[in-house]
Parts: sequence; C-alpha cells; structure tokens
Amino acid sequence: MFTRQQSWTDSLLVYKDVRMLRILLLGAISGFPWVLIASSLSLWLKEEGLSRSTIGWAGLIFGVYAFNYLWAPIIDRIQIPVLSKKLGHRRGWIVLMQFIILLSLLVWSFINPSQNLALLISVGLIIAVASATQDITVDALRIEQINSDESKAMAAGAAMAVVGWWTGYKLGGVVALFTAEFFENLGVTDYWQATFLILGILVILMNIGLMFVHEPVENDRQKKQRATDQIIKDKLGSNNILTNFIAYITGTIGGPIISFFKKNGLAIALGILGFVFLFKIGEAFLGRMSIVFYKEIGFSKGQIAIYSKGLGWITTVVFTLLGGVMAMRAGTIKTMFFAGGLMALTNLIFALLAWVGKSELLFAIAVIADDITAAFATVAFVAFISLLVDRTYTATQYALLASIGTAGRTTLASSSGALVDWLNGDWGTFFVLTTIMVIPSLICLWFIRNKVKIGEK
Repeated sequence: MFTRQQSWTDSLLVYKDVRMLRILLLGAISGFPWVLIASSLSLWLKEEGLSRSTIGWAGLIFGVYAFNYLWAPIIDRIQIPVLSKKLGHRRGWIVLMQFIILLSLLVWSFINPSQNLALLISVGLIIAVASATQDITVDALRIEQINSDESKAMAAGAAMAVVGWWTGYKLGGVVALFTAEFFENLGVTDYWQATFLILGILVILMNIGLMFVHEPVENDRQKKQRATDQIIKDKLGSNNILTNFIAYITGTIGGPIISFFKKNGLAIALGILGFVFLFKIGEAFLGRMSIVFYKEIGFSKGQIAIYSKGLGWITTVVFTLLGGVMAMRAGTIKTMFFAGGLMALTNLIFALLAWVGKSELLFAIAVIADDITAAFATVAFVAFISLLVDRTYTATQYALLASIGTAGRTTLASSSGALVDWLNGDWGTFFVLTTIMVIPSLICLWFIRNKVKIGEK
C-alpha cells in the first residue's frame, strides 16, 4: 500500500505524460470561442447601449450546446472531403469548424450592433453551432488519447482539458479586452469590430498547433457500430434504403442511450441526469451577468482584464491541477460535493461586493474564489462524465451527457439579465439567489453517491 507522500507524488507525475500537452491544446481550442460569444459579445452589446435583458436573452445562442448530441453520430461517421484524408477524421472536423468561426469573425467586423442586431446574433449563432460541433470532436479526441482502464490518467486529462479550456477563454479574453481598449483609446470608432480581426489571427494559430496533436490510429469503434447496425438489419428482416436508415438511427442515437440506462439502471441513470442538468446552474447565472456587473459597479475593461481574466487564469490553472489530484485521490464524487459547497460560498462573496460597492481588493478576492470553485467543479464534472462513457459511442455519449449539463446552464441562465431587471438592479439579492440554486444538484448527488458505476467513487 502506498504511503501518503508516495500517493501524492504518483498523482502529480501523471501530468508529465506527453498526452497531457495535447489535451491542453484541445481544451484551449474548445474554450476560445466562448471569448467571442460570451464576454466579448456581452460587453460589445453593453457598450452599444443595449439593455441587460437583451444581453441576457442574446445568450440563448448557447442553447445549441445543449443539443449538439443530435448530430454527434453524423460527426462520428461522416468523413470531410480532403480534410479527413489529409488530417485525420477528428482533426478534419475541427479544422472545418475553425474555418467557419474565422469567417464569422470577418463578418462581425463589418456589423453595427445597433443597426443590425438580428444579423449580429445570427452570426453569433453560427459561431456557437460551429463551436458546439467542434466540441464533439475535441472531447472524443481527448478521451481517445487515454485508455479506458487509466482512471488516474483520465482524471489528469480532465484537469488538463479544463486548464486548456480556461486558458483559451481567460487569455483569449485578456487579448480581446486589452485589444478593444487599445483601439478605443486610439479613437477607432468600431474598436470591437477591429478587435475581432485580431482574434481571427488566434484562430489561425490554434489550427497550426492542432497539427501537433496526435490522432490515434483507427480503432474498432466503427466496426462495433457497423456490427450493431447489422444486428438491427437482421432483426428487421430485410436490406434496403429504409432499413439501412432505421438501423443507422437506432444504432448510433438509440444505442448510446440504451447503453447508458442498461449500465446504471433507470433510477440511478435519472439521478445522474438530474445532477448533470442542475450542477452548475448557479454558476452559470453568475457567469452570464458577471461582466455586466463589473462594468456597472465601475470597473474599466483593463481592470476586468487583469482581475477577471489574467489573475483568474493563473488561479484556475493552479487549482484545476490540484483539483485533478484531489479527484485522483478522493474520487470525483467527493470532489464535486466539495466544489458545490465552495460554489455556494463564492456566490455570497459577490453579493458582499454588490452591497459594499467598488473595491479592488474585494473584487480580487471574489474572482479568485470564483475561479478556485470553477476549477474544482469543472475538473470533477469532466472526469465524472468521461468515466461514464462507453468507448463504442465516445463522441455521441459524451456529447449527450455534456449537452444535458449545458442545457441547464444555458437555457435557464439566459433569463439572468431579466432576473436582475426584475430585481430592479439589486445585484446582492441576485447573487444570493444563485447561491440557493446550488442546493438541488447536491441533493441529487447525495442519492446516487454510492451507486454510480465510474470505476472509483
């Protein structure tokens, strides 16, 4: 039996695996689009004079992340002409989605929000769809970097994926905010439009980095899927276009769902889905309105960049790695209970900031606490659903679970701006309500804590 010191050392050494660097980059590629459609878009609309409710409802474009599992089977099977052959199946899809995001940024650079709000949101929706589609492949490629029996490596990979995601989001946000402020100080009228052209360069650099990510040699996943299709065809008793289509739909969409419920049982499966849906709703409500809150309370774009993005990135990286170690040693279930408690306490710090007023010290404390919480919560959550997936349906099943989690965060949190308006701008009460939102998910987790089959508790 390992000693405590040896166990900690072994856990930390997992991060030395070269596969972790590849997962780090994949995470950054996945996180960067949120800079565009979350913080940048929200602040752009705020500075154009649009209402909090409008900004909040614009966040409905994130809803596509909740449904990307619907087209995950297509991405698992369809090859992209030229790209798939030259780059590999997974990387081909990622590059195509990155190209769509790049074109969308070019379109944004010509739009005036106050005159073409519908077009602006439509382009934002295209970015969201491309990003959600990209995430399906990124997550599958990440999971397939690690063998199914490497539970510690999976927890470490989850931590590195989260670090990568926040690196793409936080550092991308620093670039976006400082670039926008730089152009604004130069007197550039359409400073946000100019900023999106600079962000397009980052998209290109990420595609170059993607070429260094190894794509595993084709495994038996597709063979197993075709075998499932054949079993369904045999049961249908004929072989024609209609039966082939039915077999495809049943095998690739119904198969992952049936596999999930069969493995866990109906009651536990529903408990898992309830937890996944509810876990980060409170955090999402806070996150959707946080940058608007910072602006209203009196902080500049530069201060937001330093505290919320720069300082937040360092904190996130450190505590995500520690969260990965905690998940390896204590297990993902205990780590999620710990993160849930931190989440509730952190939201109360934001309430205190709202009641006290502008305070750089309290702002820094709130941001650090929020990023520590997000780090622990996200790494445990990603490891949890990564360990739940059936490797025969990696992309589809992970996308399904992740989409359910995203559905709770995006669809409900889109009303965050309207809630603040309903409270007449009472930010303190708003943050207290986000604290209460944490409780239902922890109740679900309590009921399933000893019955979930994930290899470790």
